[in-house]
Amino acid sequence: MLLRISSLYEKIVLHRPILTLPAVVLIVAFFSIFVQDFKLDASGDSLVLENDEDLRYYRSIQARYRSDDYVIITYTPNNDLFSKESLSDLKRLRNSLSQIKRVESVASILDVPLINSPPITLAGVSDEARRLEDPDTDISLAKKELLTSPLYKNMIVSPDGNTTALQVIFRRDETFYSLLERRDGLREKELITKLTQEEEDELIEVSNEFKDYSADLMDRESRDIVRIRAIMNTYRDNAKLYLGGVPMITSDMIDFIRHDLSVFGFGVLCFLIVMLEIFFHKARWVVISMLCCLATVLIMFGLLGLFQWRVTVVSSNFTSLLLIITLSLTVHLIVRYHELYTENKGADQQYLISETMKSKVVPSIYTALTTIVAFGSLLVSGIRPVIDFGWMMSIGICVAFIISFVIFPSSLMLLKPKLALPHHDVIGSLTRRISNLVEKHGRSILVLYTVIAIMSVTGISRLTIENRFIDNFKKSTEIYQGMEMIDRELGGTTPLDIIVDAPADFISSEDEEDVIYEGEFDDEYDAEAGFSGTSYWYNEFRIDMLNAIHDYLDNLPETGKVLSIATTLNVMKQLNEDQPLDNITLSIIHKKLPAEIKKRLFDPYISEDGNQVRFTTRVFESDISLRRNALLKKIRLDLVNNIGLPVGQLHITGMVVLYNNMLQSLYRSQILTIGVVFLAIMMMFILLFRSLKLAAIAIIPNLISAGMVLGFMGWMAIPLDIMTITIAAITIGIAVDDTIHYMHRFLVEIPKDNNYIATMKRCHASIGRAMYYTSITVIVGFSILALSSFMPTIYFGFLTGLAMTVALIANLTLLPVLLITFKPGHGTSS
Repeated sequence: MLLRISSLYEKIVLHRPILTLPAVVLIVAFFSIFVQDFKLDASGDSLVLENDEDLRYYRSIQARYRSDDYVIITYTPNNDLFSKESLSDLKRLRNSLSQIKRVESVASILDVPLINSPPITLAGVSDEARRLEDPDTDISLAKKELLTSPLYKNMIVSPDGNTTALQVIFRRDETFYSLLERRDGLREKELITKLTQEEEDELIEVSNEFKDYSADLMDRESRDIVRIRAIMNTYRDNAKLYLGGVPMITSDMIDFIRHDLSVFGFGVLCFLIVMLEIFFHKARWVVISMLCCLATVLIMFGLLGLFQWRVTVVSSNFTSLLLIITLSLTVHLIVRYHELYTENKGADQQYLISETMKSKVVPSIYTALTTIVAFGSLLVSGIRPVIDFGWMMSIGICVAFIISFVIFPSSLMLLKPKLALPHHDVIGSLTRRISNLVEKHGRSILVLYTVIAIMSVTGISRLTIENRFIDNFKKSTEIYQGMEMIDRELGGTTPLDIIVDAPADFISSEDEEDVIYEGEFDDEYDAEAGFSGTSYWYNEFRIDMLNAIHDYLDNLPETGKVLSIATTLNVMKQLNEDQPLDNITLSIIHKKLPAEIKKRLFDPYISEDGNQVRFTTRVFESDISLRRNALLKKIRLDLVNNIGLPVGQLHITGMVVLYNNMLQSLYRSQILTIGVVFLAIMMMFILLFRSLKLAAIAIIPNLISAGMVLGFMGWMAIPLDIMTITIAAITIGIAVDDTIHYMHRFLVEIPKDNNYIATMKRCHASIGRAMYYTSITVIVGFSILALSSFMPTIYFGFLTGLAMTVALIANLTLLPVLLITFKPGHGTSS
């Protein structure tokens, strides 16, 4: 079977290069058609766990309380905020923002309802509320209210009164949420039971429809963010402005991905051309290698466009990785061609190419497979962008292997034989010196790596997963500056909601006028109490509990602004001349409040039936001591044990919870991915070398390189994040390529004289050079990632480069020392 495949390969690729190359061009051209359908994704779905129960609950709460998409603009005028000039400028800014088509409303200090400027009583609560922009409003009273009111202080006005916030609210896109609900409903059903054929077809159809619509919606959001920034720019002479909010972050993240794809792709391409010229000094090797790289990338872009597979921040560096991996394959082929040319003076081109491909096909297949296994291990992470990244790279490596083994030989067949490496080979001299070091200091090398292993294990034990979302961005970015400003001046950034339900055995009936609950309400408490008579929470018996929950959340050092129905009740108490609120009064308030005030004071914090309350909290994202997981556990325990809430009534949700779930899964995913990749590669080593001893020796340098980079992260307090989680698997997957090539050559050379030292020196002089070229290419290639605006990508580039450096040194020092020390059997090289 293998002979037939080999014969067919030679007939098609080597004997008919004139037909092979046009066929490849046609295939690349076909996939290039779909490059225009290539899409980017920075939505919330790309940063959450698959099938997360908390995500479903979060979405249900968002739907119930009609939480809309919005952005925040901070406004710090050069003059006094409450001066006539500043308020006029702020009004013009608000009106300009309101003209944007998708903007439903703009909330600012100009139009929030005022109840103490001058003070009104409950008797006047049904009248239309006064606003700051009304001509007869007392500015000094309004300023005092905005700075002291529990509704507004530290939320829309900073404590010093110098900064305010405008909330630009976008219209709720019902089509988007309808498609999302249909898709998620079918997905949930699929987890429980088998879908009918009709339902499966519907799931495919609605999923594609949702993808297309969400992509279009993100485009519209991005255009709106551009318009908002353009409007803001016209006001920067009079004030300092920052933009914040999820839509802005999503828009900027897409820009980061687009920037990373273009910069990394172009940067790595230029770098590879320079490196190839330095290594080989011949245009043919540069051109052939670049043809392989470009063909691979174009086919992959076309595949992603064809199947509507979107690239996220995590997978934004897949272009660079594919270029580097493809070049590694071609460099090994070039170096092997050079060796055969040197050993067989006067041999014709077909012989040299045929022998090159035959001698490299087995190690190349195994290196491709091990790298695929490494990236494939990411599929168990449970994090959608990481899973997609694993699939993209696995498919991309298959494409890179096929393209390299087709374009390289067929292109070379059209050229005359020529030496690949310069006569004065500096790298060959370097690898020979390393071989002398191995020969003379083998025991010291073993001791050194033992110390490194111990230090690595200690460092790994210090790994953390807690990181601040704000640290994902450079301090020069508007995301960082906006979040910091909102945190510092306007009560925190990241939303955290505490939801408290009525007890399960609470009886409520639409047909009954009275509500009875454990005799807690006296006989006089009847339907005359209105909403307070049918609501579990909105009545005089629950005020103390609501205040206790609110005050507890407000006193946490990690939380900023807290708003709830308790805030509303405290405001109503002020209107009641600080007298306690009874049920009749509460019902009158609820009934007579103007719709606009009720929309602001009631709707976000209590359900329509009054049996669920929502405490909205914002967490200080810039707090360096923030520990989300510990905070969430503390809140849950304290509310149950100290406040007395039954466990079944309490729910904690919001972006803090979703982001924490993702972070917590990173540690589990790291263990799973490393375990899977090492087990799979160990099995492949056993199959390749047919020796457990050889497989164990081969795996050790890769354990050292992966362990050292994780240990370094632990010692340097660099937390695991959505990017760095992939480092260990990628390091092993790429570094193991050099191990396989070295071991394969060692097993070919050792039968010649059964001299382990001599064999080691021959391997260093031959395959050692190819290992050096490919590793330096990978190391310097990853340094291009430092140009990203996304900090995890920068860490990813630096740490992967570090790991590859360690892997190269370990494969040229530790691996030969182990082979010489333990003298395993020859295994097999086939």
